[in-house]
Order: sequence, then C-alpha cells, then structure tokens
Amino acid sequence: PTVGVPAKSALPQPAGQPVARVNGAVLTDRDLQREIFSIFPYARQHGGSVPKELEPGIRKGALQMIIFEELVYQEAERRKMTVAPERLSRAEADFRKQFPTPDDYNSFLQAEFKGSQQAMRAKIRRSLLIEQLLKMEVDSKSAVSVAEAKAFYDKNPGSFQYPESFAIQTISFLPPEKATPSQLQEARKRAEETLPKAKAAKTYEEFGLLAEKVSEDDYHVMMGDHKAMARAQIAPAVLQALLALQSGQITGILQVENVYTIVRLNQHILPGKRKFEDEKEQLMKQLEKTKTNQVRANLDKKLKQKAKIEVL
Repeated sequence: PTVGVPAKSALPQPAGQPVARVNGAVLTDRDLQREIFSIFPYARQHGGSVPKELEPGIRKGALQMIIFEELVYQEAERRKMTVAPERLSRAEADFRKQFPTPDDYNSFLQAEFKGSQQAMRAKIRRSLLIEQLLKMEVDSKSAVSVAEAKAFYDKNPGSFQYPESFAIQTISFLPPEKATPSQLQEARKRAEETLPKAKAAKTYEEFGLLAEKVSEDDYHVMMGDHKAMARAQIAPAVLQALLALQSGQITGILQVENVYTIVRLNQHILPGKRKFEDEKEQLMKQLEKTKTNQVRANLDKKLKQKAKIEVL
C-alpha cells in the first residue's frame, strides 16, 4: 500500500475526482495515479504519462489494486485491528526520510493533505493496517515447506531434466555477405593461420584470450564462450567433430555455411536431472509466489462477496 511517494519534479496533479466507491468509501484519481506510479515507475520520470499501448492494462490493474486495498483496510477496521503508537511514529519518521529537505516534505503535505499532519498520520495508519492484515491472511498462509517443494519436485520430474549439451568456445572467421571466392579463401587462410595457436592453447583462458584477439563472431567479447548448447542447437558438422573430442580438446577448421570456425570442447554434458538440493531454494520461492497469488486472489474474492463496489 502506498501513502504517496514524493515526486522529484512537479507533475500535473489529478483533480481528486472519484474513480470508484467501495462500500461508500470514495477512491479518487489521485489514489489511482499513485498506484499507477507504483506499478509503472517509469511514468514518474516522464511527466506522469504511460505509453498509450500499455495505459488501459496498467490503469485497470491499478484500479483493481486500490479497490482491493480499500477492502482489506475496511476488513482490518471491522476486526478492530490496531497499530501500536511507536510503530506509527516509526513509520512516519521513515516516510519523512524520503524527502531531501523539510520544505519538500511540507510541500508534499500541503499538496496531498492540505497541510494536515493528522490526515497524513491517518493515511500511514491505513497503510500499516493493510500491511498487517495481508501478513496475517496472505503471507502467513503462503509459506512453502521443504516437504511441499520436494513433493512438487518428485511429481514433476520433466521440469528438472536437462538435455545432452556441449559447453564450447569458438574462434570464427566470417567472410562478407555474398562473399566472392577470393574472400572465402581469405577467411579460410585466417583460420589456417590461427589453428596452430588455438591447438597450442592448453586452458580455457588461453583459448579465450586468443578468441578475444582474432575471432570475428559476436562471442569474441565473451572469450568465445557459448556456455552449454543443447545437442539440437549445434550444426551437424560441429556436432560430429565434438563427439570425437575429450574435454579440453580442440577441433580442426570446420565450415558451417560460409563461416570457418575452430571449436574447443570444455564439457560434454550428458542428459540428466537437476538435484533437488540444487533446486530447492529457487523452487520454494517460485511455489511461494504462486501460492501467494492464489491466496491473495481468494481473499479478494471473499472480500468482494459482500461488498458494494461502483466503478465510476
């Protein structure tokens, strides 16, 4: 929930026109603009505007969010939830720190709350109540245990399998498009002159430094490193040569269409399945995100069942 983030430059302020009513509580275009800036911060740096093609979707999402937050706030009030005075004071102090100078803070207070400190504290309290209820009803119900993650891992083995692949480096020589026979011959000559130096390279670094110096493909800036490429991504001529190599060995000159290339095999990776221990942390985050979205959507649906919502 946003109280309102200080703008670095003066932006056109909405007039405070109603955009929705939630059980009688009015939400205005100011609330909507704040949420749009939260979803799409880029707009704040560009005079408050959103690209036309994105505007309908972002506006719809922002409107849904401010309605949801108002429903959550009303539910917190219905449950008679409270905010400890020291928690409120701390949040107010943290909010003030966002402003470079006291004058900036006072300007914001005047623009948003007609100078009323009390109105601003009420807005911060509202924000904290929303946060508290969401922690109780969403965050605490969205935690994923190691056992849940392991069950997902066991039930979906295909998601954790990886194909046969080859980690390679290349040094390539590219003749111009629509090359003449003499230009092709010149590219081949450059490859032949480089091959002895490539064969003499005993390590990843030595081959990589040579690639940086002489290779003409885009990978030269990455020491010729293509990382792991799936078998299906590799040209047949290159694949055939790689299958005959051990890790650390280097091919002769290979021709793929009009490109002459020299390839170092760093690792031949056989197909397999990633270990649960290696996947556990990322998987738990992914499952928690999915669960959070589901729990939040269920709360939204539940709160809307008895609510009167008018989009204006």
